[in-house]
Amino acid sequence: MNSTGLAIGPVTGFADRVRSAVIWRWGSQVVSQLITWTTTILVVRLLDPSDYGLFAMTQAVLAALNFLNGYSFATSLIQAKEIDERRTGQVFGLLIVSNGLLAVAQLAMAPLAAQYYGQPMVADLLRVQALVYLTTPFIALPASLLARGLHFKTQAFVNLGCALVGAAVALTLASAGYGVWALVWAPIAMFAFRGLGLTIAAGGLVKPIFDFRGARDVIGFGTALTLCQLFWIVQSQSDIVIAGRLFEPHDLGLYAEALFLTLIFTGRFLPPLNEVAFPAYAELRNAGRPIGPAFLSGVRLIMLIAAPFYVGLSLTAGPLVTTFFGPKWLEMIPIVAGLALAMPAMALQIACSPATNALGKPGIYLSTSIAGAIIMPACFFFGAKAGLGGLVTAWHVGAPLLLLLTLLLTMRTIAIGPFELMRMLMPAAVGCAIMALVVHLVDKMTGAMAAPFQLALLAAIGSAVYCAAIRLLWPRLFAEVVATLRRRRASAPEPAGRTTTMPDEAGA
Repeated sequence: MNSTGLAIGPVTGFADRVRSAVIWRWGSQVVSQLITWTTTILVVRLLDPSDYGLFAMTQAVLAALNFLNGYSFATSLIQAKEIDERRTGQVFGLLIVSNGLLAVAQLAMAPLAAQYYGQPMVADLLRVQALVYLTTPFIALPASLLARGLHFKTQAFVNLGCALVGAAVALTLASAGYGVWALVWAPIAMFAFRGLGLTIAAGGLVKPIFDFRGARDVIGFGTALTLCQLFWIVQSQSDIVIAGRLFEPHDLGLYAEALFLTLIFTGRFLPPLNEVAFPAYAELRNAGRPIGPAFLSGVRLIMLIAAPFYVGLSLTAGPLVTTFFGPKWLEMIPIVAGLALAMPAMALQIACSPATNALGKPGIYLSTSIAGAIIMPACFFFGAKAGLGGLVTAWHVGAPLLLLLTLLLTMRTIAIGPFELMRMLMPAAVGCAIMALVVHLVDKMTGAMAAPFQLALLAAIGSAVYCAAIRLLWPRLFAEVVATLRRRRASAPEPAGRTTTMPDEAGA
């Protein structure tokens, strides 16, 4: 047991502990997202696309500052071989200082952002959203301490509370006619609740230490990841920044909400898996074991889920948007269908960084982040000139290029070959191809069916065909997945829910 009071388990029983962490962390995300999606469907019918356009403008500013919030310093505790009270206190001190400065910086930048977008209300929204930074130290530190020991069960209950709080605030304010303010106050309430809950779960407050002598390794590792976050922000927010000046709030709202829908897996379900993968890889590294086989198994699991999800989302975009978003969002259908096809490449690319970071080589993550900050904005710059369709095309060009570069650097570092990776990805690729063919044919025959019934039919048939294809062509793989789920179900209760820490999560 370390100085924080959290037990750090040995490698013995490693597979069971990782399986438990994945079930609690990722399974709880499913429950949380059910709450979030229900809220989103209700809120989106109460608000206008222009509300989401204004909110997207503020999120670009928050993201531009949020990379300095100190999460990377807290992350250094996960891969460290040993930690003590002084090291933990220094990290907490770094978090308090960095987030206090960020809150002040955002207050100063608010009028400049409003002037850039030509929307005076953006300044008021940003001033209120500065409250988010004040909650960050109380989230980042306890979350990292709990993750270090693969303790995700307690976090699951905290995150379920976050989802419920965010849903309640978003629905209440949207129903009362507060418009975009429903999207602003809901995540603030969630952040506050999560900070309180995680602090209690980790054993209470840690005394901050503002004497940073001897924290060179923490600052070095954290700085490298912070730079990665900077370039990731440039990559992920450049489309909104560029389109914000070219598009009207209505069109920007359509694109932002389509992106929200298509980032469901890469932005909501993949980060929890990475949160488990990083400490798991680090524990293998510290025990002198190779991480290549674990990486391949993790990637196979991710793509077995992500690939059919996104192919199915593209095929069912029409009835899905019609059913859940309503008639004023129908222009979003081709955007969703197009963006969904680029997201499997992004899912695989994002899954690579925990492996190289766990080996203590954040420079590789930094290199791919720099590449992403060049490739994606360049594609968005030229694509945005062609309107909404051009932005979709930009994703189709940029995402595969970034994935190729990331795989070249990652596979060499963790000593795996291209044929090993292709063998792991083959089941998902073949299963999706068969599923797409069948769903396309059924879609042609059911075009006159009411949207909700057509959506349910296509989803059911697609899922059944995909599972049947995997079972027939790769029976051993199918049996392994089923056996894993059954083994876990026999040894632990069902997980509670959680929510992510992204500000646009609650009803956005």
